This record gives sequence, C-alpha cells and structure tokens, in this order.
Amino acid sequence: MTESRPGPGLRWVGPRIGVVGIGADGWDGLSKAAREAVSGAEVVFGSVRQLGLVAEEVRGRRVAWPSPLVPALPGLFETYAGVRICVLASGDPMFYGIGVTLARLLGPAALQVFPQPSSVSLACARLGWGLAETPVVSAVGRRMETVLPELTDGRRVLVLSADERSPARLAELLRHNGFGPSELTVLEQLGGPAERLVTGIAADWAVPAGDPLNLVAIDCVADPKRLRATRTPGLPDELFGGDGQLTKSEVRALTLAALAPASGELLWDVGGGSGSIAIEWCRTDPACRALTFERLERRRRQIADNAAALGVPHIVVRGEVRSELDGAIDPVSAPPDAIFVGGGLTQAGLLETCWSHLRQGGRLVANAVTAESEALLVRWAAAHGGELRKFQIYRSEALGSFTTWRPQLPVTQWSVCKRA
Repeated sequence: MTESRPGPGLRWVGPRIGVVGIGADGWDGLSKAAREAVSGAEVVFGSVRQLGLVAEEVRGRRVAWPSPLVPALPGLFETYAGVRICVLASGDPMFYGIGVTLARLLGPAALQVFPQPSSVSLACARLGWGLAETPVVSAVGRRMETVLPELTDGRRVLVLSADERSPARLAELLRHNGFGPSELTVLEQLGGPAERLVTGIAADWAVPAGDPLNLVAIDCVADPKRLRATRTPGLPDELFGGDGQLTKSEVRALTLAALAPASGELLWDVGGGSGSIAIEWCRTDPACRALTFERLERRRRQIADNAAALGVPHIVVRGEVRSELDGAIDPVSAPPDAIFVGGGLTQAGLLETCWSHLRQGGRLVANAVTAESEALLVRWAAAHGGELRKFQIYRSEALGSFTTWRPQLPVTQWSVCKRA
C-alpha cells in the first residue's frame, strides 16, 4: 500500500497504480514485469484501441476512458479507490502521455510506470535523426498553428498527430506560411505489423488520409521570399495585422529583453494593441503564457488573429484591465510573473492596479511616448526604484536620389522588479 499526498490532486491510499506503455506491437512487445502489472489488475483503464491489444486471458475489468478524459479522472479514481488498477498508455506514458497527468493528480509515489519506446524514439530510429536534436510538437488537443514557431529553414521537426487528417492539415499550414517546399514523412503504426511510411512535398500534398495512429516528420525548407520569423524577439512589423497600434520591432526587442521571459512564466500585456508583446513573449518558449488586456473589441479580434498566425493561439484576450479585474470572475488564478504596460498609462489608477497584482519578485515594464506619461514613469521610478531608459530609433528613408534618416517617436522605458 502507498499513501500519496500531491499538492493540487487527490490523496491516494491504495496499491500503486501500474501505468503500462503499450506499443503498436501489442501484448507481445511488453516486458514480463509490464505483463504482470496488467494481469494482476482488477481494473484496466485505456482507450478502446489499447484495451484491444491486451491478451484475452487477462481477467481484470476493462474500462474505456470517457470523453472528455481529464475532468473525469478524479471521479474515476475515487470510484475505484483501494482497487488494484492498471492504466494503459501509448509508448512512453511520461512523454505527452497519461502518466504525466496522473502524476500531477495522484502524486508520483502512487504510480509504477513501465515505459515502452515512444513514437518519437521509433520515428528517429527509422529516419536516422538525432533524438536529442529533434524538436517535438504535439497537435493532440492543440491547434496546428503551434507548429509555426519551430519552423526554420533546414530544421527537422516531429509533429504528434491528432488523427488521420493531421498530415493534410499540416501540409496546408506549411504551404500558407512559406514552407511549401518542405518534405513530409508520415509514419503510421510504428513498431507494429502495419507500420508504414509515406513521403511527399507539402506544396503538392495529395496523400489520402491513412491510419489515425501516426506522426509527421518535417524536413523544413523555407521559401526564400518569406519574411524570416524565429523565436528571437523583434519580428518584422509586417507580420502583425492591425491599425498601426504596434510596438515597433526595435523597441519590441528591447522591451522583451527587459521583461526577461523564462519558460512557464505568465505575462500580462496591458493595452495590447496588435498583441505584439504578448505574442513575442509566448514565442520565446512553448511553455510561456500571456494574458492581454485591450479596450477595443476590433483590436481584441486582431490580437487573436495575429496570435494564431504567429503560432501562439493559446494567448488569452480580455477587455480593459480594471474592468476585468473588478468583475466577478478573476481572469487568472495566479499573479503574473511580469506585466507590460504599453498603453493607457495616464488613466487614473492603472499603474496602481498593475502593481498591486504583480507578484513579489515579478517584473513590470512600461513604455511611454508622451511627456505626461514619461513624467508619471519618472515619479514611479523615484518611489519604487528600477531603471529608466530612453530610446530613439531612426530608420532610413529615400530623399530624392539620396537616403536620409527618419526618426521614430522617442520611447521612455521604466523597468522594475517588485520587492517587499
């Protein structure tokens, strides 16, 4: 018996739960210990496909996962508390698998995990790609656009498919984003008797939908005419649609440097405009999150469109920040790690609201372009410390047959870390 007390999950008291990775090779591919974990269970959870791979002589009750799965898990495990349970997973349960979810819910001490080679390991073995150097993007339960930030010319990427339609959707996404010449390889039923590999070019992809159990390898080839878009902040301004309410590329790069995003952190982008700061924040790392506040509905729609087009559709878009925070439902369950204020600085109480919600140790960065907002930042810097900087950016412009320099609006920036 084991007792597990994870922070946000259930208190699990009972036999350790076997979490068995099973591949397309089925029962024959399992180790002796994994087979014993399945055979000794009174209840075996898994998908219909996974349960069908278990040997007929296994006597435990087979229970197919409900849909949606994650909200149902606490009730399921409360129902079967004290029962010997085995959970089936695809390949490695701790690689985008149910094992991660159960460890969070029940605590790692409640589990005994029996991993198999993941589909990614098998794919790299078939393709001759280095596993450690190959980024992986999951399109299972996520929008396909999340692939976009990983794409650069000459890079190799693996995409975990949601179903048999995913390869065609991926090919379409590549065509529309300047990666039509890329080679795609669909790898189906890896490790099983029905294993199959199909290769083609995204630009003229016409391969019929095949097996739903697949992943797609991309050998990225960029159209040389496309605008280059990497994870490094300072994307070209032309990549953002909108009405011109935009933190320009050079100042955006300096602002992201001051915000200093780290993996998993949450940003509040106040006065979102075109959403450029929140978008670039999230592009720096797949685990970064952002909540942007924008007063105008048309701009909120544009932020959502820009976020999807640049591969971070998970950005949350809300209305005016003070109205949202004064509402009955708080927009987030945890304070932000960083706040950027790019508009509305002189609105009464705006900075006070942002400062009060920022966690201890969090960063606040504010940009000002008017004398009034600059004076406000000077007063706040005197009261709370931090650093004041002023940027003046010039861009070249034709003047007849010559070239001159056109100044952009100067930007005053205050950056500060909140201390007790």
